[in-house]
Amino acid sequence: MLPAILLILTMCKKDEWFTFTITDSTTFDITPITPIALPYELPLPDITTNSEQEFKNNNTSVGLVKEIKLSTLDLFIQNPADKTFSFLKAISIYIRTNDDDEILLATKTDIDSDAKMISLNTTEAILDKYVKADSYKLRTEVTLRETLTQAVTIEAKMKYNVKADPL
Repeated sequence: MLPAILLILTMCKKDEWFTFTITDSTTFDITPITPIALPYELPLPDITTNSEQEFKNNNTSVGLVKEIKLSTLDLFIQNPADKTFSFLKAISIYIRTNDDDEILLATKTDIDSDAKMISLNTTEAILDKYVKADSYKLRTEVTLRETLTQAVTIEAKMKYNVKADPL
């Protein structure tokens, strides 16, 4: 009898919010440089968000979003086609807006030198104010394992999990 009552109470307690995913991407170049084992910064272009439309497409709005977290951040070498991440020892990516402080988004150390794609370790940071903004900025800090003699183009693909109330 008790399990039946618990089942009924659980069914009556309805979770009103739902989840969906927003994706963003950007491409950046690492130019030929020589500072090995020293971290240096790479400026990245601003990322214009389409979050309001994404929220609308998912039957919610900015004001009804409860939480946004980064679920994945993957890096892919776009050019040169035969290049691997052999040059990269460590990478950290930070996020900020014009109005909000910078926070760590994701990081990776001990990168496999044969990899053409790497998945960074994401933080548990709540990113509502960044993803809800019209645009946000990423800053990348890299440490090289070897001298880079040619430019490398990298694409960063991000997936954000969004929890929101329906309209």
